[in-house]
Amino acid sequence: MTQPPAHIALIGFGEAGQAFARGWRREAPGLEIRAFDIKTDGPDAAGKRADYAGAQITGCDGPEGLAGHPLVSLVTADQAGAAARAQAAHITPGTLYLDGNSCAPETKRAASEVIEAAGGRYVDMAIMAPVHPRLHRVPVLLAGPHAEDARAFCQSLGMSPGVAGDEVGQACAVKMLRSVMVKGIEALCLESLLAAQKAGVADQVIASLDASHPGWDWAAKAAYNFERMTTHGTRRAAEMREVATTVGALGLDNGMSRATAAWAETVGQLGQLSTDEDFCARADALLAALEERKIQ
Repeated sequence: MTQPPAHIALIGFGEAGQAFARGWRREAPGLEIRAFDIKTDGPDAAGKRADYAGAQITGCDGPEGLAGHPLVSLVTADQAGAAARAQAAHITPGTLYLDGNSCAPETKRAASEVIEAAGGRYVDMAIMAPVHPRLHRVPVLLAGPHAEDARAFCQSLGMSPGVAGDEVGQACAVKMLRSVMVKGIEALCLESLLAAQKAGVADQVIASLDASHPGWDWAAKAAYNFERMTTHGTRRAAEMREVATTVGALGLDNGMSRATAAWAETVGQLGQLSTDEDFCARADALLAALEERKIQ
C-alpha cells in the first residue's frame, strides 16, 4: 500500500467534509488536515470556526491556505466550479485535486480544464452512499487520467475507492444517473405519503406499499426520507439540477429530474421541522409548514 500522506486539505467543510475529517482523525491521528469553507468569511464564520475546532483541524481564511496539500473538494454542486477556479490560483503543480461534488459531467470537465491548466492533477470523484455512518470509508468512484494514482492515494487513507474509467465525467455520470432513482424515490415518497396523511389514509397506503414491496418498511423509509429532504433539500435541489443537465445532455427528457429539484428546493427551504422519528409526526409538521408558507 502507498505510504499515507502527511497532510491533506478539504475545500468545503459541511456534512461530507466533516465526516471525512472525523474518520481520518480517528484512524490517522498524525495526519495534518486543513480546510477552507466559504462560510468562514460571512455571518456564519463563528459557527464554521467552531466546526474546525471541534474536528481538531486547521481552518484557513482562504484557498491560499490549502496550497501544497492534496485537495478534496466537497462543496455544494452549485459552488463546485467557483471552488475550482478559486483554488487554481493557488494550486501547487502536480497536486491531486479530487472533485467529490455532485455535478454533471459537463461541470466536472470544465473544472478539470481549470485545474489542469494551473498544473494540478484533476480527478472526478463520486461519493456513492451517505457519508454516515461509514465516514471516510464510504464507497467512492474515481475517473480521469489520474484515477489510478488517486485510487492508491485514497487507499493509503483507508478509503474505499473504485475506478469508473480514465475519462473525467465517467464517475459522476454513475452518481448523477443513480440519483434520478434515489432522489426521485425520496420526492415521490413525500408527495404520496404527505397526501395520504392529509387525506387520513396514510396507514392504508403504507400497508398497501408494504404488501407490494415486502421488507421495505415504508413507514421507516418515509420518516427517513422526510428528514433527509427537510434537512438537506436545498443541497439535493442543487444536485438534481446537475442531474437534469446530465440527462438533457444525453438528448433525453429530464422532466422527472427537474420536478425532483423543484420539490426538494421547496421542502428544503422549510428547514428541519421535527426531531420525532415517527413518520406521522414528521408528516404533520411538514404539512403545517407547507400550509403556513401558502398563507404567507
